[in-house]
Amino acid sequence: MIWSKMKLQLENFLAPALTGRVEYLSTSYRYSPDKNGKCCIAVDKKKIFNMKDGTTGMKWYQSEQDIKNDPAVVIPLSDAEIEHISRETGGKVPEKRLAVIARDRKLLAYAKGTMAAQTALSKSDFYKTAEVYLNQPIETSLASTDILLNCLALMDKRVGKKRILDMEQAIKMKHSIVQYFYGLRRNLL
Repeated sequence: MIWSKMKLQLENFLAPALTGRVEYLSTSYRYSPDKNGKCCIAVDKKKIFNMKDGTTGMKWYQSEQDIKNDPAVVIPLSDAEIEHISRETGGKVPEKRLAVIARDRKLLAYAKGTMAAQTALSKSDFYKTAEVYLNQPIETSLASTDILLNCLALMDKRVGKKRILDMEQAIKMKHSIVQYFYGLRRNLL
C-alpha cells in the first residue's frame, strides 16, 4: 500500500479528540546509501515516537539490565504467581523471598520482550505493522506484544472510555512509549 493511502486510513481511525493533534510522518531519502528514511508519530507538532531514534522523549533501553534496574518499571504480582513459586520450590523458600523470585522472573520476561520489541522498530517495520493494524480486529492489536500495534490501537476511535479505563493495570507492564500514548488518551476522556 502506498504511504499516502495508508496515512489517510490511519488518520481516519484516530479518536476524535486526537484528530489534528496526532500526525504520522514518513520521509525517504533517494540518495542515501541504504535508501532508508525516517518515520515518526508526532503529537502537537512534537515528534514523540521516532523509529530507531534515541533523541525522542521516550526511553530506549540498551540492555535487559537497564530495564531490571529502572525504578520506573513497576511489576504487579498476584498471589497465584507467588503460590506457583512456592509449589515449584517445594515450600523450602521463605515467604519474603518468594515475592522477590516471582518479581525477578516476571521482570526478566518483561525485559526480554521489551528488548525484542525495540529492535523491530524501523521505517519498513512501521509500514508492515501499520498494514497489519489496518487489517486486523482492534482487540488483537491491543493484546499484541508489539509496541507500535499497541500505540496505534490506543489512539483508535474504536477503543472507548470503558476499555481505556479497564486496561490501566495491563499498561503498567508495557513499554514506556505505550504508557505515554495510554496517558495521552486517558487524559482526553
